[in-house]
Amino acid sequence: MTSCTETMSECPPARSYGRPNSIDDKRTCWVCFATIEDDHSAEWVRPCRCRGTTKWVHQMCLQRWIDEKQRGNSMAKVTCPQCNAEYSITYPELGPIVFILDAVDRFIFKVCPFAAGGIVVGSVYWTAVTYGAVTVMQVLGHKEGLDVMERADPLFLLIGLPTIPVMLILGKMVRWEDYVLRLWRKHSPKLPFWNYLFPEESMKVPTVPRAAAEPQAISDPVSATRVLCGALIFPTIATMCGKLMFSSLNSNLQRTILGGIAFVAIKGALKIFYKQQQYLRQVHRKVQDFSEDSR
Repeated sequence: MTSCTETMSECPPARSYGRPNSIDDKRTCWVCFATIEDDHSAEWVRPCRCRGTTKWVHQMCLQRWIDEKQRGNSMAKVTCPQCNAEYSITYPELGPIVFILDAVDRFIFKVCPFAAGGIVVGSVYWTAVTYGAVTVMQVLGHKEGLDVMERADPLFLLIGLPTIPVMLILGKMVRWEDYVLRLWRKHSPKLPFWNYLFPEESMKVPTVPRAAAEPQAISDPVSATRVLCGALIFPTIATMCGKLMFSSLNSNLQRTILGGIAFVAIKGALKIFYKQQQYLRQVHRKVQDFSEDSR
């Protein structure tokens, strides 16, 4: 090894071409593993603080390795995989035209993520506005809905219409059935007529029942999409239920409101009953003894 310290400023510059001194005659490129004897004309460089076998590397080999790390982004910093020292990379000076084009390219590269985010947010906003307008016409009726929106303040429409899908989604996330179900499980055994109607629920429950695991409303992507779809399709279902169940009413708004309430109540009752039955099945399940005959 050399007797000088391992900093570039304290060591004499190495010859780039030709056969070096005996002090460096054991150079080995850590990229291609070639030695000085394999190619005397190769250009060598010591780009970091590494010592020993990783001290030297071919200039061309290091350039190819840097290209792989930068992946087309010439501004990306590259460090040594061993000592983590950042490589000092210099570029030839650019002409005025190339300098301007390079500055424009950098500016576009930095601005594009924000522009894309703005486009996405704007698209979501105007989609919400359109959905809100369609919902108003669906609930009030086509003609009445258009009249209401024409008479309304434009600023109120720009703020109020997007809140319609937001409020529907937030309302869908309220799991009121769980609160009713807790009251059911707490007080139903005390009601004689309930035990008469549903004798299976009066079965003896273990002292420490094993509660079934129930997923949260937004615990997984499937549940999230289910909440989203259910919230956005709710006005259509409420309108259909209103026309089927309250066709005697002349007001579209009244029919839709009553249809929505009826749908939520019926669906909630069925959901509560279903969850309770699943809970009872989990509570009363048993693990059987192992039997050789069952193999």
